[in-house]
Amino acid sequence: MNILVVRTDKLGDFITALPTMYVLKQHNPKNRVIACVAPLNKELALACDFIDEVIVDDGKDIFSFVKKLKKANIDVSITLYSNTRVAIAQFLAQIPKRIAPATKIAQFFYTNKVKQRRSEVNMAEFEYNLELSKTLFPDINLEYKKPLLNFQNDSELYNNYICFHVGFGGSSDANWTLSEYEILIKEALKKSKVILTFGPDEKDLLEDMQNRLKNEDVVFYLSTDGIVEFAKLISNFKLFISTSTGTYHLASLVGTRTMTFFADSLFASSKRWRGVGDEKLQHNFMIPHTKEDRKKMFESVKANITNAL
Repeated sequence: MNILVVRTDKLGDFITALPTMYVLKQHNPKNRVIACVAPLNKELALACDFIDEVIVDDGKDIFSFVKKLKKANIDVSITLYSNTRVAIAQFLAQIPKRIAPATKIAQFFYTNKVKQRRSEVNMAEFEYNLELSKTLFPDINLEYKKPLLNFQNDSELYNNYICFHVGFGGSSDANWTLSEYEILIKEALKKSKVILTFGPDEKDLLEDMQNRLKNEDVVFYLSTDGIVEFAKLISNFKLFISTSTGTYHLASLVGTRTMTFFADSLFASSKRWRGVGDEKLQHNFMIPHTKEDRKKMFESVKANITNAL
């Protein structure tokens, strides 16, 4: 069976789709799992041995997108997060069975609409994604290996480092200020080697942190070699500290211990955006709105960094 799994949004969102693709392949190795992704996630999708084919939706001409879907001879699609564009494209491609959450106008273009009420956050995003696979295979085993993506460490250069990824990025709703991060980094340096990582579009942020930490023995790394090489690097760290953005999900995907900061709201909470990795390796903090509570939380985080080392 040729199964299309659609998740065409950002890095972290796409990573929450990977357990679903894995269990579909495990349910029957003869299933051909086809991932439909945004351009930025193509490289990571190709690195997953449980994905057989990758279709990229560049968001441009819908008819060329439909042509790609038709060429794949898809039997059924599972759209984990829908929008009108991907819904119409699948309809025009005449995919026989089209499964998706029952949301907004897009739901009218699917053959199987599943009520999930994700806004209630009764489970994590990746768990909602997994649940959709039951519509196709009611007896499917939703357990998956952890880490889901395992890289052979080629170098031990950064094995004893903890990493700070200070950028906001993605759709993160909460983070510490750069001054607060400076304090946390200096606290970590008392007991550990530290590396700071930055996305390819964060050169200005890198320079800012270099100026702030010019007298400290810190490694600065600008990711310019693609998401897979960045994931391999992250897999070496003993701890990855960041806000709840795509890089956090990447760290959890490759089995790295994480310390992550979330907004103090149900929609943006760790309850919804928990990583796909081992929950025991995830240390999550909700940053409060009030100044006094935020200060208390910051001291707690500082103490937890010290204890973690």
